[in-house]
Amino acid sequence: MHREYLHEGALPFCLGCGHTLIAENIDKALQSLNIPLLDVILVTDIGCHGIIDKSFKTHTVHGLHGRSIALASGISLSLTNPEKKVIVFIGDGGATIGLQHLIDSAHKNFNLTVVLHNNMLYGMTGGQPSELTPLGFKTPTLPEGNKIKGFDICEVVASTGASYVSRVVGIGNISEQLAEALSRKGFSLIEVMEICPSYAVKSNPGMKLRQVTEDAGLSVKVYADHNIEGFRPEIKSETQSLIDTMPVIPVGYRSERSVPAKILIAGSAGEGVQSAAELFARAAIASGLNVTKKGSYPVTVGIGFSASDIILSPDPIQYTGSPDPDYVIITSTDGLEYTAGLIKKMNHGVVYLDESLPTPETKATVVRIDYRKTAGARNAAIYSLLGLAKREKLFPTEAMLDILNQGKLSGKADWNKMAEGI
Repeated sequence: MHREYLHEGALPFCLGCGHTLIAENIDKALQSLNIPLLDVILVTDIGCHGIIDKSFKTHTVHGLHGRSIALASGISLSLTNPEKKVIVFIGDGGATIGLQHLIDSAHKNFNLTVVLHNNMLYGMTGGQPSELTPLGFKTPTLPEGNKIKGFDICEVVASTGASYVSRVVGIGNISEQLAEALSRKGFSLIEVMEICPSYAVKSNPGMKLRQVTEDAGLSVKVYADHNIEGFRPEIKSETQSLIDTMPVIPVGYRSERSVPAKILIAGSAGEGVQSAAELFARAAIASGLNVTKKGSYPVTVGIGFSASDIILSPDPIQYTGSPDPDYVIITSTDGLEYTAGLIKKMNHGVVYLDESLPTPETKATVVRIDYRKTAGARNAAIYSLLGLAKREKLFPTEAMLDILNQGKLSGKADWNKMAEGI
C-alpha cells in the first residue's frame, strides 16, 4: 500500500495488533478524501495506540490518559479554518477515563473525529479490564472472566446528539467506514472492535472477534448520522484589555529602601491575611517600590491557615514567594503551625510573633507583640503589617494609612491611633 500520511516501514505495534490495521486504513481514508497532509492534526492518548505518533507525517499531539479529546476540542475551537481535520486516537480505557470529555465534546458537536480503538482491555499496563470489556471476557488480571457487562459507548455518544456515530469490526479494509466518519461535519465517533494479540488471544484461546462482538450485544452499525454543522465559537472582535482597565496606583510617597525585603505573614483563614497583604502591597507601590504577592491557603479556604509571601524592592522583581524571608509575621496558632518548619531553618531575619503564641525553635530574632489583643483577630494582620512598615522603615506608614482611611476599611478601626501606638 502506498502511504501518504504514514512514514514507510514497520509500525510500532505487536504482530497482529488491530492498531496497525486502524493506522493503515486511516491513511487510506485520508487519501480518499484528499485532505492535505498538514491539514491533519492527530491527537493521541496514553495507551499502545499512542506510540503511533512518530509514524505519522501529520501534526501530532500526545495527550494524557483520557484527556486527548479535551485537547482535541481545544484545538478544534482554536482553528479558524473548518477544513482542518482534527482526529483523536483513543483506547477503551482512555475513553472511559475521559468519559466526561467525550460526552461534552459530542454534546457540543465540536468539529473532530474520534477513532476509538476498543481491544476490550488495557493493553499497555498488563491487560486489566476496562469499562467496555464484555461480560465473560478474560484478561490476564481477570482470568475467571469479566463479571460485569461493559456498556455500549456508541449508544451513549449517540444519545448526546453527536453528528455521526458508528461501530465496525477491525478486520480487512475498513477505510470506507473511517472515511465516512472523517467526512462528516461536527463531532463524529467510530468505534473499531479489535483484538490484543499479547493478552486477549492468550486469555481467550479460540476466540473470534466478530463472535465476541456479537455475543456482547454490540451491534455493528451506524448509530447516528445527522451530519450537523459543528460548533463555532462566538468570536469577539473587540475585547477590552483587563490590564489597560486596571486602576493605576499613584506614587505619592517615597521609600528609602535600597535592597529587597522578603516578608511572610501567616495567620488564620477568615482573619483578613490576604486583604491585609494586598493593602500593604498597594502602600508599597504608592511609595515607589516594586511588589510581588503570593497567597497560600488550603482548598477549604474558610478554615486552617492563610499566608502571603510579599517581596518589596526598588528594582523590578521576576518571581513570587521566597524560601528565606527576612521577616516572618505570625498572628495565630494556624499561622505558627504552617510556618514552623520554615522558621526552624531560619538562621537570620526577624520573626514577629503574637504574644499569645509559644516561642518557636529558630535562630532568627524573635519579637513578641500583642497583635490580637491590641487590634482584635480581624485586624491583627493589618496591624502587624502596619507595624512592620514602621519598625523596619520599609516605606512611610502614611502610605498605608491613606489606603486604609480611604478604602472600604475606613471607619472599621482608628488606624491612625493604632499607628501612633506602634
